[in-house]
Amino acid sequence: HPDFVAAVSERTRAALDEISEDTRRLTPLVFTAHSVPVAMADASPYVADLTAAAGAVAAYLEHSWWSIAYQSRSGSRREPWLEPDIGSALVSLGRAGERNVVVVPIGFVCDHVEVLYDLDVEAAQIASEASVRLVRASTVTTHPEYIDALAQTVLEVAAGSDD
Repeated sequence: HPDFVAAVSERTRAALDEISEDTRRLTPLVFTAHSVPVAMADASPYVADLTAAAGAVAAYLEHSWWSIAYQSRSGSRREPWLEPDIGSALVSLGRAGERNVVVVPIGFVCDHVEVLYDLDVEAAQIASEASVRLVRASTVTTHPEYIDALAQTVLEVAAGSDD
């Protein structure tokens, strides 16, 4: 939804504003969403939708350096899940010489344990150990454009119902 893209973009821009202006355009954006089993992802538009949303935000911001990583993996270690994990992505960026990264939890609409702990505690620690400064974009939570997107969607669905 265009309003969702605008809301995520505004939150991402605010995070980018915490990076010095001379390096901001070169700072990688890492969009995150919950990892799921590969078999589940293969049977749904999950990855395609996530990639489209992240690409739309990057295009909105005219920011070409972005990637996707996954977080909050659970379940059996024997079953393959979507990768890369956010921790691995941060280590790789550090090894590549990146000193700043903006993490955008596009797959989460509010701050809850999978954002507050997985990103603000665990990922922040991994980033620090990799000599990377992690700046996390806020979730859309109560962003007015996100609320508008929700309201429009509800009205569209209600208008199309047979009740």
